[in-house]
Formats: sequence, C-alpha cells, structure tokens
Amino acid sequence: MMRKLIRNIFIGTLLLAFAACSDDYFDVNTPSASVNVEDLGMSDLLGPVIHSTLYAQYYAETVAGNYTQYFGGYGYAAAGFSEMSGAWSEIYLYVLPNTVAIKEKAEESGAKHYRAVAEILEAINISLAADMWDNIPYSEATDGTSNPYPNFDTQEEVYTSAITLLDNAIAALNENDDSNITMGSEDLIYGGDMSKWLKAAYTIKARLQLHLLAKGVYSPSDVLSTIENGFTSIDDDFQMDFPSEQLNPWYANNVLTRNTGNYYRAPNDQIVSLLNGTIYPFESGLVEIDPRLPIMFENEGAEGDPWRGFMNGGEGESSDGEDANTFFKDGGYYTNATAPLILITYAEAMFIKAEAAFLANGGNETSVGSNSVAYEAYMEGIAASMEKLGADGTDYMTDTAVDVGESNLMLHHIMKEKYIANYFNVETYNDFRRYNFSDNVFMGLELRLEGEDEDSEYTGQWYRRAIYPDSEQNSNEDVVNANWQEPTVDVWWAQ
Repeated sequence: MMRKLIRNIFIGTLLLAFAACSDDYFDVNTPSASVNVEDLGMSDLLGPVIHSTLYAQYYAETVAGNYTQYFGGYGYAAAGFSEMSGAWSEIYLYVLPNTVAIKEKAEESGAKHYRAVAEILEAINISLAADMWDNIPYSEATDGTSNPYPNFDTQEEVYTSAITLLDNAIAALNENDDSNITMGSEDLIYGGDMSKWLKAAYTIKARLQLHLLAKGVYSPSDVLSTIENGFTSIDDDFQMDFPSEQLNPWYANNVLTRNTGNYYRAPNDQIVSLLNGTIYPFESGLVEIDPRLPIMFENEGAEGDPWRGFMNGGEGESSDGEDANTFFKDGGYYTNATAPLILITYAEAMFIKAEAAFLANGGNETSVGSNSVAYEAYMEGIAASMEKLGADGTDYMTDTAVDVGESNLMLHHIMKEKYIANYFNVETYNDFRRYNFSDNVFMGLELRLEGEDEDSEYTGQWYRRAIYPDSEQNSNEDVVNANWQEPTVDVWWAQ
C-alpha cells in the first residue's frame, strides 16, 4: 500500500481535480489533467472525499452484510473471509491523503469549520478501517516517500485518535468561524449546515463510545451524555443522495444485474423472518407483516404466499424448507436508482440511546425491564425508521409484540429494531461482534449453512474481521505479518 501512497496525494488529486471545474461531485472516476494538490482548493477536495467515505462504507457492507445475514450472493451464497479491498482503497487512496490536504489548507486560511468537517470525515474512515481490520496504518500512513513501510497503529490507538478528531471538531464547530469561507454544493451531506455537522460529530462519537463499553473506556452514562447532543430528527441523517443521472450502487449491482442475468444479492431469511412475523409473531390481530417489508423487498411468489428469504449457504430454500421468493424491489427504499447511501441516522441515534440507557439501568443480555429513558428511545427509534421509509407504523407500534412496555423491555427488542432500521449499514456487523453473535440478543440468528463436504478451516465459526488486502501484503509484508490475525479472531474492542 505504501508504494501506492508515495503517490497518494498525486493520485487523489488526479482523480478529484475535475471538481475544480464542475459542480457534479459524483463523477469521481472522471479523469482529468494532472493537478498538484497545491493548485486545488478545499472545495475541490471535499465533495470527492465525502463520496469516497460513503463508498468505503458501501464496499465494506457488501461483505459484512452477508455475515450479518442481510443478504446472500446470487440469493443465497455465503461469503467467506474477505479483504474488503474496495473499502481499503477508498480510505487509503482517496480519503486520508485528501483530508490531510484539506486540514492543512484550512489551517493556513483559518477556516476552522472546514477543518472540523475534514476531521469528522477522517474519524469516520479510520474507525471504519479499524473496525474491519483491527490494527491499521494511520499515524504513518501518509508519510509518502519518507516512510514507504509504515508501522500499524493498534485499534486502541486508532480509536483514541478518532475520538480526539471528533472532540476537536466539536470544539471548533461550537465556535465562530471568522474566515468567511463557507461550504456549498461540495458538502454532499448537509449543504454547508454546520449545526448538522455538529450533531453528526456527537452522534458518531456516541457510536464509537458504544463500541468501547466492553473495554471499560467509556460507560453507558458517557454514551447517554454524548447522544443528548446528537441528531434530533430524520432531517439530520448523514446520507448522500444520488442525482437522477447517477445510480445508487445497491440498485445497480442487485436490481439491474439480476434483470440482466448477472451476479446479484437477495434478502436473507434472517431479515425477512424479522419482518414477516416469524421470529416475533404479531399479537394484536391487526398486523400481518412489518409495514416496512413491502417497501424494502418484493414477494415474487404466488398470490398469498408468505414472504420467504434465502438461507445463506443454502440452495435457494428458506428456513421453512420452501423455495425463497423475496427479492430486492425495483423502486424499493434502499434499492431505487436514486436511493441515498446512508452512514448514520436519527433512528440509530435513538437505538444507541435506548441500549445505553438499558445498560446504565443495570440491564444485560437476558434481563427484563428497564426505565422510561430506554423505552421512549426504543419507541422513538422505531417511529423514526417508519417515517424515513414512509411506512404507516401505527398498528405495528401498538402491537404488544413491539409495544412491550417498559417493564418487559429486553435488549433483544432494541437490537431487533436497530437491525431492521440499519439495513445495508456496516454498523450491524459491529453490533453482532460486540455481543459475540449472541442469539439472546439477535433472536433467531444462526450460523450460515455449511455443506457436509465443505473444506474450510473456519467451518462452524463466525468471521470477525477482514484480512489485509493483497496490495498491502505485497508492499509492506513484514508489518502485515506482524499484525496478521485469523479472520475468526475478535478485533480488540470485542475481546
């Protein structure tokens, strides 16, 4: 990787320089004349950095979403261990070199809010990398020719850096910026609204603090204090919308590819069984399925057939032994041509709050009952998810399988709703690992199906990390070998 990073800023600016002469920040693969980073402004760099940030999440989720049983390849194929090389490339070739450049330019011009946004984006990317690979290049990652073989930072060190970046950004965004430099269309998330970036920084910080609870670095009360300053409505959601001339990759690589006979993914039985009432049967008589189900997916079975998802590692069957019939919907919320790529939402913020309050009240994986803070956040998270998808959740939210009451709330209720609300979000992989893939927390969860003749040293085990990409192994072999772990070994914060 570092031989590539010797050229990192040059390569990054080569691909990003189009932004200097175009408002279309989505054409990140458009080649242009070679431009030195010194000749580019912060606004030229920011849009493509945001674009690559969301695509890093997307590429990671194309693998992690199989592990968390959101989908399977060709409907049912179970993913093996993975390099997640697409995410690595986005982070190390297109994000980090350019966040460094933005921060330097912001420092020179006194644009403290621009620097704050770059720090938030950097924190997002390095924490994603650490979540997927554990120890990663960071403090020496952009040294270029002066250090072609950088050492790796531990995941603990990276998390400390990420939290520091967020704290710095929060402090700056709480102050006035007298530089007269403002963001416009290059801010693909909030259009230059610094109040929303501030809430995003707090919400992302709370997410990272939640990851570190098991290490004792933070307490549930710390998470609650942070999230109080976070998102306040779905209008704050951190997402990148697609213009009409571009295609959302989940749509392009699943709906379109299936229609043309190419590789595609289809919804897994786990997510469908949570939505169709199989794992959590509805009790009121008013609800047959979660109202989000037909907004997300399409039932291609005969009229009246129940919704059936695919079993990862199976041969096209669902958990009841019948043929699966549920596919991604052309025009579905997550799989329409202009659907947004989503990083973190108000719904997730409420589930973070609900979980933290549940734990702060003495709750654990199997305890029953909590307090009003946890319960109200749990219900608000569901309402936010319904609102985001345009679903009528009235009957669903009054069904006693959902509206269980404060005294009956369990952790699995919170995590079930977070799992649904965070569809296509790599954060679910972190949740699974934080709770050791527990079926007390994720009801109905089972390991992928494995054939009797499957020849793998990892048979019967969950994949808990990505392996380092070949590009890194080939260019920085000694350091990679010193940090190598099997893909079934927990990352630091899950140990």
